Amino acid sequence: MTGFLILAFLILVAGIVAVPLASRFGLGSVLGYLLAGMAISPVLLALNVDVEALQVFAEFGVVMMLFIIGLEMEPRRLWAMRGKLLGLGGGQVLLTTLAITGIALLNQNPWQTALAIGMVLALSSTAIIVQTLTEKNLMKSEGGEASFSVLLVQDVAVIPILALLPVLAMPELYDGSGGHGEGGHGGLDLTAAMPVWLAALSRVAAVAAVIGIGIFAIRPLFRYIAAANLRELFTAAALGVVIGIALLMSLVGLSPALGAFVAGVVLATSEYRHELESDINPFKGLLLGLFFITVGAGIDFVLAGEIWREVVFWAVVTIAAKFAVLLLVGWLYGLRRQALWLFCLSLPQAGEFAFVLIAFAVGNAVFPEQLADLLLLIVALTMLVTPLLFILYDKVIAHAYCTEDEREADEIEEENEVIIAGRGRVGGIVDRMIQAAGFSTTVIDYDSKQLEIVRKFGFRTYFGDATRPDLLHSAGIEKAKLLVVALDEREQIDKLVKHVAQHYPKVHIIARAIDRNHVYELWAYGCRDIIRETYDSSLRMGRSAYEALGMDRQQAEAAKDAWEEMDRRFMPEVANLYRLDIPYHENEPLMERVKELRKEWDPILRDQMEEILKRGS
Repeated sequence: MTGFLILAFLILVAGIVAVPLASRFGLGSVLGYLLAGMAISPVLLALNVDVEALQVFAEFGVVMMLFIIGLEMEPRRLWAMRGKLLGLGGGQVLLTTLAITGIALLNQNPWQTALAIGMVLALSSTAIIVQTLTEKNLMKSEGGEASFSVLLVQDVAVIPILALLPVLAMPELYDGSGGHGEGGHGGLDLTAAMPVWLAALSRVAAVAAVIGIGIFAIRPLFRYIAAANLRELFTAAALGVVIGIALLMSLVGLSPALGAFVAGVVLATSEYRHELESDINPFKGLLLGLFFITVGAGIDFVLAGEIWREVVFWAVVTIAAKFAVLLLVGWLYGLRRQALWLFCLSLPQAGEFAFVLIAFAVGNAVFPEQLADLLLLIVALTMLVTPLLFILYDKVIAHAYCTEDEREADEIEEENEVIIAGRGRVGGIVDRMIQAAGFSTTVIDYDSKQLEIVRKFGFRTYFGDATRPDLLHSAGIEKAKLLVVALDEREQIDKLVKHVAQHYPKVHIIARAIDRNHVYELWAYGCRDIIRETYDSSLRMGRSAYEALGMDRQQAEAAKDAWEEMDRRFMPEVANLYRLDIPYHENEPLMERVKELRKEWDPILRDQMEEILKRGS
């Protein structure tokens, strides 16, 4: 027990220390976990920890991740991606296998070994790519969807690769120590001794069973469990479903992650989708973090130090070959510009399944031990490099294309009393209301696609960055009476409000605020007319809640007005104590004043509410 506690504490502390540091320096959480694993590797070695066994357990995080992705992808969306799955995914796997096989043949490897190397290195890391794309909100971008399509096909490709590797066995590699064993494949496969046709039929039946269970069994199961009203029981059932599906896939030699993904897609339209996602997410995050730590800890630094030139050379060759294939396939499919770069920089590493395939190949006399050790180091190094490739995309590629996409701001040919910055969900409604009252407006927006749409409806909008002083000058900010700041991004809102409040104090500013803390910040900049973007809708929801609890419409409206009046009196008191140089929750005077005002005003508000209820009775 003590040994387990030491191991758990060590891993948790490593992740807690390394990941925030990596994120602060813009390296991402994945690289943080990898570095944490590398840092604690000597300690794990001293404790005689079986890192490979720990990694097999942690790989279940990948299974959970694919299940959650499936929950967010309805079958019709998956059907719409069929072109990407066949064209991009199939093309990448086939061409990469051929390219790396050719390179391995040039290196004087037997054709069986060369083909096995090609198949193993053709696969990419689902865990790293999906986690990073999700963190960076790139999963639903054109390049992100293309990358995920390839990963999904690669997961399916594991099945024929596992079937083909034993065929490539070379008798001279048998040493009498076990050959033809599972070799790290990871457990019992009921189809191993079956004829090929029966094994294939069993696997199809298993996938059909997963679909059938998702459609006909899981919904009644969760309805039954929900009746008990025990959250922990629902969590246990959610984990049981994922584990059971993974077990079924493993027993027929299929990828557990693929089975979990199929089950997630089937349940994507279920009323329990969000509950399943929220229950599984914490386990997924912890296990994925543990998986990345084990990858870092599993690097053989002694061997790496002896053959580091060879490892670096072949890692570079692998990444370059895969990058070239990805570039070709992506270009032929129609990916361009930053979508193509994201696609190419996401997938050139080897994947976590390579660890399983390499061990399986050794057990089936396809790889000699020395080559397997080299391949393991190459796989680990390419995975370590991947977060750096994403940093290259963020800092160089995306920035370059954003700059390139910039067009010249429109010439503003009019000077009106009202300037509106941003014509999206908020600014569009404000603009129409003001114009309906007979006032002329100058609307500036930086979203060129949005501008083309609104111009088709006859609305005059100028393209440009409203935070630029020269553009504000050409729009006539010196003569304007009112500036409406309806931008989406908080930083842009702050920049514009600060500039106008400082240089044009006579202009009345109405600013959109993201949340209550943002209200305080804008108040500190000098803005006195601040509208929280969800405030009015929240008040209306509160009024509806009063009605649902028994108040009539008049009482509910009065109660809502009483609360709003108290809140509006509360805000300036607190805002005057806000400081820009420290976070508001570390501002002791502000926090103390909030507590004092609540003690003072809560009883008053309660009396008002009771009076409202008495008037209605």
